[in-house]
Amino acid sequence: MPPNGASPGQGHPSSGWEQGLERPAGAPRLGRLWLGLGLLLVLAPPDPMVLRAPARAHPLPAQNYPGRFRGIMPQLRAAFGWWNLTCPVCKGLFTAIDFGLKKEPNVERVGSIATKLCKLLKIAPPNVCQSAVHLFEDDMIEVWTHSVLSPSEACGLLLGSSCGNWDIFSSWNITLPAVPKPAPKPPSPPAPGAPVSRILFLTDLHWDHDYLEGTDPDCVDPLCCRQGSGRAPTPPGAGYWGEYSKCDLPLRTLESMLSGLGVAGPFDMVYWTGDIPAHNVWQQSRKDQLRALNTITDLVKKFLGPLPVYPAVGNHESTPVNSFPPPFIKGNHSSNWLYEAMAKTWEPWLPAEALQTLRIGGFYALSPRPGLRLISLNMNFCSRENFWFLINSTDPAGQLQWLIGELQAAEDQGDKVHIIGHIPPGHCLKSWSWNYYRIVSRYENTLAGQFFGHTHVDEFEIFYDEETLNRPLSVAFLAPSATTYIGLNPGYRVYQIDGNYPGSSHVVLDHETYILNLTQANVRGATPHWQRLYRARETYGLPDALPAAWHNLVYRMRDDVRLFQIFWFLYHKGHPPSEPCGTPCRLAVLCAQLSARADSPALCRHLVPRESLPEVQRLSPRPLFC
Repeated sequence: MPPNGASPGQGHPSSGWEQGLERPAGAPRLGRLWLGLGLLLVLAPPDPMVLRAPARAHPLPAQNYPGRFRGIMPQLRAAFGWWNLTCPVCKGLFTAIDFGLKKEPNVERVGSIATKLCKLLKIAPPNVCQSAVHLFEDDMIEVWTHSVLSPSEACGLLLGSSCGNWDIFSSWNITLPAVPKPAPKPPSPPAPGAPVSRILFLTDLHWDHDYLEGTDPDCVDPLCCRQGSGRAPTPPGAGYWGEYSKCDLPLRTLESMLSGLGVAGPFDMVYWTGDIPAHNVWQQSRKDQLRALNTITDLVKKFLGPLPVYPAVGNHESTPVNSFPPPFIKGNHSSNWLYEAMAKTWEPWLPAEALQTLRIGGFYALSPRPGLRLISLNMNFCSRENFWFLINSTDPAGQLQWLIGELQAAEDQGDKVHIIGHIPPGHCLKSWSWNYYRIVSRYENTLAGQFFGHTHVDEFEIFYDEETLNRPLSVAFLAPSATTYIGLNPGYRVYQIDGNYPGSSHVVLDHETYILNLTQANVRGATPHWQRLYRARETYGLPDALPAAWHNLVYRMRDDVRLFQIFWFLYHKGHPPSEPCGTPCRLAVLCAQLSARADSPALCRHLVPRESLPEVQRLSPRPLFC
């Protein structure tokens, strides 16, 4: 039976696993006709899942840029008669594009053609095309005019390797200190009766200011259940507390969650890893984002009172979405407007030194208790969708080098470290992800916990020793979202941590997930009841919550379909897709749990039979295989 009352019979529509989770291409914004082909390389909204998202479960795959644009090219060529684009012509065209944009980057003309192209290719509904182009065009033209993308790279992307090489995101390496790595020392189990801390973990709240009960949950727009979605053709439409569709949450549901935390408490502190605004990314202004930031922060303060809260920056906090320029970008294009607002509203929670780095790059470090350091990373500096990296993607803001300094200082002092962030490391740009993996391996004795969100589902990512990729040495926990987007129950996570005492390991001992069952809550006259969905160790029969236990669980689920079905149910917060997850789907999901390093096929070599690799790659929730 499913844990604690969530019914598998209420499954939402197709998750898309059996069809392959192909994200729809984003809405390009183009310049003059001769300019359009070139700008298409960069002027695609960075999060296309929210511009034309099917009603399916997360996770949706990370973007495969070459494949995505090559997929669009036949449509462009058919539409504009560019069938005879040869390599020399392509390189000449892009040379002219660079010259033309730098001489006269006419935003209005670029936007006009881009909107027409978006509508012509039916990339999004016309109103979304219009709004998205207007929102993204200024930043994208700024990026293009400063990009180091050469004509050879652009044409290699469009026409294949015979015409050039796409390596705008080429490899780079951080520098580790010369201090030798200490011998691996797994944490000792806490003594019986040792203090245990409870950490409330909130992520992906996605408050929709315009949510409206009774509206169409399956509208044509990327986000529904809101003013402008229209009335539902078949009542009752969007539920009072939320809906199993491509919808976010009304404020009352977040108030209900925060006011009903007593069932899961008491807590010692709170980790909050971002994504505050809704998914209507085609029509958001800075004013909208700041309203969401301040409204939800005030709500957290109201219901959590004096509890210390430690936030991290999500990819939806900015506008345009995913737009987080490195600190060398100054003026109106910079993120200063956002970081300053965060520093102001989060000042009661963070010390002055943390506020200083928050203002510069959206990351910080502090000591919430003796013997423990908390590091909040701005994972937008690793994001595949952050278009500012077309200028320079090498360790943006120097964040990873800064992280090494913090970890080395902790090692020198004998402290343990928790890392929080939004986007999980396995979903990052390859070089960033591999460098982070290397850092985790070097500081495995110091790093006691990693906590992320972003995928909206309940999963994890395991790190292995770099030498053999056989010894599990760390695990990143990916907590489920508060939002229902897409087709999920609202939820939150509580971690039990080795407590506050001298010599504590500060490692995760167990975790619990709580949900609001929308099927029950939306019954007329019902009141919302937040309930524990499951406890990890009890449900999965884990001896502890250390990396080896999660590694073994993955291989147990490979061989035990019933155990995997329990995981699949919980992965979706008690509301799985109506379609079953067959063997290729199961292997793809399990492979993702082993893959804390992006584009690293060796991590799944023992899990996936060679003959199954093509199908698993097709179904993978992110590009695990090159």
